[in-house]
Amino acid sequence: MGTDSEQATKIMRRLYAPFSRNRDKLVLMGVRDAEMTKYAANSMLATKISFMNEIANICEKLGVDVENVRKGIGSDSRIGYSFIYPGCGYGGSCFPKDVKALIRSSREAGFEPELLDAVEKRNMAQKRVLVEKIKTRFSEDLSGRVFGVWGLSFKPGTDDMRDASSIVLIEELIEAGARIRAYDPVALNQAGKEFPKEWFEDGRLVFVDNQYHALEGADALVLVTEWKAFRQPDFKVVSDLLKNRIIFDGRNQYDPREMIEKGFEYHGMGRELAFNTGV
Repeated sequence: MGTDSEQATKIMRRLYAPFSRNRDKLVLMGVRDAEMTKYAANSMLATKISFMNEIANICEKLGVDVENVRKGIGSDSRIGYSFIYPGCGYGGSCFPKDVKALIRSSREAGFEPELLDAVEKRNMAQKRVLVEKIKTRFSEDLSGRVFGVWGLSFKPGTDDMRDASSIVLIEELIEAGARIRAYDPVALNQAGKEFPKEWFEDGRLVFVDNQYHALEGADALVLVTEWKAFRQPDFKVVSDLLKNRIIFDGRNQYDPREMIEKGFEYHGMGRELAFNTGV
């Protein structure tokens, strides 16, 4: 808690007393110290995410399964398993804003924040990884292609679309000529505000009310947000609906071996060369 007021400190101690019976949960410091603590905490978590995404990209080039690497390093208590899940970039209201704010404050103070700048750059680049995978698999020109997108919000459990990876994905796929059929359990209304109206009017972007409807006539399934509803779908239905049995898994939700056994071509994050993905 950041405060320069003894009176405010007393009030906050009384307020939090019922929640601190076993131990004092208040850490007191100056206002600017508390502000910096908040920025530093979110920037540290963002750094862990960007670091793991970088490792995933290296693993992919070397034919290593990043999921094994994640489990291995997470077993070290100094590292732990929190925020080391590779994916297609972080978003939301806190991480992007706070990293940018700390970068700006550092530069205004005359210090170049090279590490934080790299965290931000890696995250922006990571949001394009799925796009590059799709273009590599099909072509730079995606005219005539249809992609079913599962998940639009920046994370499960919210309709928050701020800095969501799905925005970059959908924009770049449509600009390459593709059409999108997308579904999200709660974020469809918010997501509708993020894209040009003409995309909905001319059918380049269609929001559907069921995850399986998103796959009707699609060339591939693209999973962007790891909602629980997507964890164990009916893969028989998925297979029947897709034109091509291809899955681009932006959150490594599915086991590549299981997907291959079911007849799918599977593209994960940091797992590309670790498995035989050809069908």
